[in-house]
Amino acid sequence: MSGNDGFRLPWRRGRPVAAIEHVLPSAQRHIASFRLEPEAVRPAREAVAEHLPAAGVAPGSAFADAVLLVTSELVVNVLRHAPRSPVMDVGITVAAGQLVISVADAEPGLPDLSDAGMGAGLRMVAELAADYDGDVSAEPPIDHDGKVVLVRFSRPS
Repeated sequence: MSGNDGFRLPWRRGRPVAAIEHVLPSAQRHIASFRLEPEAVRPAREAVAEHLPAAGVAPGSAFADAVLLVTSELVVNVLRHAPRSPVMDVGITVAAGQLVISVADAEPGLPDLSDAGMGAGLRMVAELAADYDGDVSAEPPIDHDGKVVLVRFSRPS
């Protein structure tokens, strides 16, 4: 031990701190854009489903079904509540034990995510996320007007 109150400095164990303890795992991120039309639900689900196996999610599993149902519901919400948005971006991001589904549109109003403010669809989305220790949030995007709704799931082992 070093003379630092019984604690050994990491570099004295022969391991660089940043390389072992402070580097985030790489993220997989895929985004697809879709025109705002009722036919967008199916290709959005297919775009997400295509990347689930690479994320370690078994097709047809309860978790895969939950992720795809959330994707469908978020796309339907854009169709209902963002009529001035010409396109929407649907994303799947996998990193640090989480899988995040995101749907961005050009409508600036953020959804009310309170218990009293959510409709049946968003309530179902929130419940599915909670089943996998996740949550739902919404925020303005960094690079354009509008909003992004994010649903985070902890990936099952």
